Amino acid sequence: MSSLKGKAWLFGNDISTDHIAPGRYFHLRSNLPELTKHVLEDARADFAKNVQAGDFVVAGENFGLGSSREHAPTIIKLAGVGAVLAKSFARIFFRNAVNIGLPVILVDTSVIGEGDQLEADLEKGLLRDLTNSKEIAFRPLSKEMARILKDGGLVEHIKKHGDIKL
Repeated sequence: MSSLKGKAWLFGNDISTDHIAPGRYFHLRSNLPELTKHVLEDARADFAKNVQAGDFVVAGENFGLGSSREHAPTIIKLAGVGAVLAKSFARIFFRNAVNIGLPVILVDTSVIGEGDQLEADLEKGLLRDLTNSKEIAFRPLSKEMARILKDGGLVEHIKKHGDIKL
């Protein structure tokens, strides 16, 4: 999982967990595939129907603010998103994303355009915007978080290793 490729879907600042998993669909939280059909629809109505496997959610500051809804990063992952790129994340969203195996990358997203083709090397900490030939360095995830992601999330990591020692 060290390299990811896909198209950029741009979102702004302060995308909340309610934007990600709209509260009016709260009754679907036990049916995640159905809830996934509504992922990020309050931020971009076209997203859920058009996102392709491997695409990137690209946002500004404070992505994932709000409640600690674990299903918010889960339905992003179920929609096929390869990773979420943002200038900053709400702490609990960041941790929930890693726990469920969704890569989250802290990076300057200001030079990325809508629809740009991106390639992220998680091990090297390098984002390549193949559309405009730019490279943006980012701090790679810690070794511990990288192992959790590689194993498919925290639960799978514990199943594989029998504990949470990293």
